[in-house]
Amino acid sequence: MSKRYIDLNCDMGESFGVYKLGMDEEVIKLISSANVACGFHGGDPNVMDRTVAMAKEYGVGIGVHMGFPDLLGFGRRNMDIAREDLMNLIIYQIGALDAFCRKHGTVIQHVKPHGNMNNMADTDEEMAENIVDAILAVLPDVPIFVKPNSQLHRVAEAKGLPFVLELFPDRAYNNDLTLVSRRQPGAVVKDPEVAAERAVRMVTEGRVTSITGDTLEVRGETICVHGDTPTALEIVRRIREKFDRQGIVVAPISQWWKSNKRCSC
Repeated sequence: MSKRYIDLNCDMGESFGVYKLGMDEEVIKLISSANVACGFHGGDPNVMDRTVAMAKEYGVGIGVHMGFPDLLGFGRRNMDIAREDLMNLIIYQIGALDAFCRKHGTVIQHVKPHGNMNNMADTDEEMAENIVDAILAVLPDVPIFVKPNSQLHRVAEAKGLPFVLELFPDRAYNNDLTLVSRRQPGAVVKDPEVAAERAVRMVTEGRVTSITGDTLEVRGETICVHGDTPTALEIVRRIREKFDRQGIVVAPISQWWKSNKRCSC
């Protein structure tokens, strides 16, 4: 029987100046890919530098986690940004992380929009096109993490940008596979055991239970845990323990994903 691989990603480098967010130094030892904040929703040059260095040390794939220019709202507020402005904001953040990757002798593995930039692209085709076009302009061969069946997924596939399907065991799902708004009770799954069980079911059965109790069919190649969830470290630990017992191999997408690539670009 061939091995079953999965990528386990987490948002990293979201501290800013004297304000510390997340437990990056511990979490990074347990994941396979890091989504690195680039100074707009979180992070700063020093934090980016340290995060890239840690990722290289532990063999963790590095991703651009570009967000809206919204430090106060942590990138979790909708913003109406013109196409050229949004594309250049994205390209700017890609360039910043690429510079630190060059400094440490490594490369960008993937790209992933943060927060409401990502959520808006679930249903907003124009937003999705602007994101995809920005990436195609500078990193046309680097995959983007997308939610299955989102507009971002559809646009990436249509435009020939490589994509990796992403699942969220620490977030509640609506029946259309969008994530439940954080404003609603139960939107964030904080119980490590529950989140870990959801992760295993997603990978082994291709199913998840929605916020209304319905069973949804899902498929994905990377599992996300949000770094700012208070129980993130324990969630990642429990997921790793359960994956190990199931014989599921956690590895960066750069090591195995291309052979399973869904995009024929």
